[in-house]
Amino acid sequence: MTHTLIVTGGVGFIGSALVRRVLATSDWRVVNIDNLSYSANPASLADVADNPRYFFIRADIADAAAMRAAFEVFAPDAVMHLAAESHVDRSIDSPAAFINTNIQGTFTLLEEARRHHKALMEASPQRARDFRFHHISTDEVFGDLADGESLFSEETRYCPSSPYSASKAASDHLVRAWQRTYGLPTLVTNCSNNYGPRQFPEKLIPLTILNALSGKELPVYGNGAQIRDWLFVEDHALALLRVLTRGRVGETYNIGGNSEQRNINVVRGVCELLEELAPSAAGRYADLIRFVDDRPGHDTRYAIDTTKITRELGWKPQENFTSGLRKTVTWYLENRPWWETILDGSHRTNKQ
Repeated sequence: MTHTLIVTGGVGFIGSALVRRVLATSDWRVVNIDNLSYSANPASLADVADNPRYFFIRADIADAAAMRAAFEVFAPDAVMHLAAESHVDRSIDSPAAFINTNIQGTFTLLEEARRHHKALMEASPQRARDFRFHHISTDEVFGDLADGESLFSEETRYCPSSPYSASKAASDHLVRAWQRTYGLPTLVTNCSNNYGPRQFPEKLIPLTILNALSGKELPVYGNGAQIRDWLFVEDHALALLRVLTRGRVGETYNIGGNSEQRNINVVRGVCELLEELAPSAAGRYADLIRFVDDRPGHDTRYAIDTTKITRELGWKPQENFTSGLRKTVTWYLENRPWWETILDGSHRTNKQ
């Protein structure tokens, strides 16, 4: 029997990479639930839209009636929950949406998954034992690391700094509570900064690429010394599937790229690649770099310890930052129609 996977937020950056990966490497049906918010671009899944194993539902994960209908119609064997508001700056300006989606939405999904799992236990005990609810989270829930301090592990205490990271921390706690209290078979993963093709251009790397190509200033917060561990999105998708299929119920797995970089070096790296691949007659891209006031509560360093997922599940990233960044810059140069519709706003017309 073909298995069915519900993916929330599957039109987003990480979600669309996961959907494409599942359809390409398995015989599973994929049910993609996404409310098509401002950052969703349906073009990210244009190559699978006609796949007979792909189904799309436009809905808000906080809509309990819509979630119940999805579970009842498709009777999933697993849920991978990626839908989230995820931009820190937006969470500082408008935190309410983050509370609704990241906390209320996760609660709604957990309740429908719990109801569905209870029904499975009565109708098909084996399917109930095999059912998984995989919650995808972030390393930002851990807060700040001092330069040179040990890495984030699965035992690191939570200390979120922004409305975004606080809302994700709350959702992580809910998932673990539903596992312990109700016996829902859950998995949690916390990942480092993702990058790669099809990332919405409000994040650092695509924003830098597109601003540079347009001759606009390249804003860098503070002095650019903040450190992040960068994870190529395709490596993340592979890790998520490894956790779903091999992870131990109730466990948490940290997923990182083993690629710590200062923000200023990331921006300079993009500029160097653009100088090589798409030189501008207007001057050097690095001359567009501008340092701007730091944002409130800006964490200094994130870095993931991947020992557990490597030891237990045999996963490790295939891309280093040099190879992944080259693939990313090349993709944006070769796929202008994807991001030009975002810049002119016409990608929104595909959501009607």
